[in-house]
Amino acid sequence: MPVPLLDLDAQYRPLRDALLAAMTRVADSQRFIMGPEIDALEHELAAMLGIRHAVAVSSGTDALLLALMALDIKAGDEVVTPTFSFFATAGAVVRVGARPVLVDIDPATFNLDPAQTAAAITSKTKAIIPVHLFGLCADLDPIMDVASRAGIPVVEDAAQAIGASYKARSAGGIGAFGCFSFFPSKNLGAFGDAGLLTTNDDALADRARLLRTHGMQPKYYHHVVGGNFRMDALQAAVLRVKAPHLAAWTQGRRRNAERYRTLFRNAGLDAIVLPQEPAGYGHIFNQFVIRTPERDALKRHLDDLKIGNEIYYPVPFHLQPCFADLGYRRGAFPHAERAADESLAIPIYGELTAEQQETVVSSIAEFVHRKVGVTR
Repeated sequence: MPVPLLDLDAQYRPLRDALLAAMTRVADSQRFIMGPEIDALEHELAAMLGIRHAVAVSSGTDALLLALMALDIKAGDEVVTPTFSFFATAGAVVRVGARPVLVDIDPATFNLDPAQTAAAITSKTKAIIPVHLFGLCADLDPIMDVASRAGIPVVEDAAQAIGASYKARSAGGIGAFGCFSFFPSKNLGAFGDAGLLTTNDDALADRARLLRTHGMQPKYYHHVVGGNFRMDALQAAVLRVKAPHLAAWTQGRRRNAERYRTLFRNAGLDAIVLPQEPAGYGHIFNQFVIRTPERDALKRHLDDLKIGNEIYYPVPFHLQPCFADLGYRRGAFPHAERAADESLAIPIYGELTAEQQETVVSSIAEFVHRKVGVTR
């Protein structure tokens, strides 16, 4: 039985009528840029996340870029980031003219290593970007502590972590800014690109809103050079329909993660490393990423069986051609390099059935046991 990595249609069908009605409402209003849909979404998401300000933007990438611009990060500055993440984390730093100072990950969580983060700080460091990768928050307490002592703002890259929590605090509400993505594959996905910037700081929220529309206030009077980072009203309307279902969808992903743990254990797949959820963390499982040294061969096996899977991410930042001028070499960050070689995401979406999960695990077991047999 083929199993897709993600089945967007399974989520869409029960909401189809409400989604079409929301889009029709926007079409009939002819208010496509900013306006009441954006205002309502920002209010609803701020309340849902328990964060003072939510600023709707054009994408998760633009949320990161806007956060750095609002913090006045510029040429000559340094920003500490993990070397293992989606490209936008480091790409946004370069786009404002700053230098990404890369740091290795904690091999157990895939997230920024706090000790190495502290060691990477210099007099030029103007921000730290911890990434809540795959839906699990980075270990923020030590990062926030060293950042506070150094007077450095923290920008949470929560693109994959809407609804995640760290010691009873919401992802995106702990640092100076939180940056979220509503790319269609995210736990809360739009019908195209969209994102969100969050903050509890009134002044930072005002500056972000100003920069979002070319630094314009009032119309055609520009105080600073900003950008066009506005979310379309159609995307806001879609997200307003979907957001009330996020908690249930997250619970479905968490239930499926727990079922996977049972299935892997019962199948005797101890050689496969499963994702961790440390005590006090609330993992939302945007991805369920397993690890094995036989990753590439396992991927080919699952591809042949039409079992959805994906490699997140095959090349760390320090080995990307566009970052060659940063001067890093292979071996600089061994935990990230090993994760890039061993990690593989398998289906975890909330609508995934028990039968589909059994198919996924039995397919992996077939591969592992065959490899063991060959070894013997």
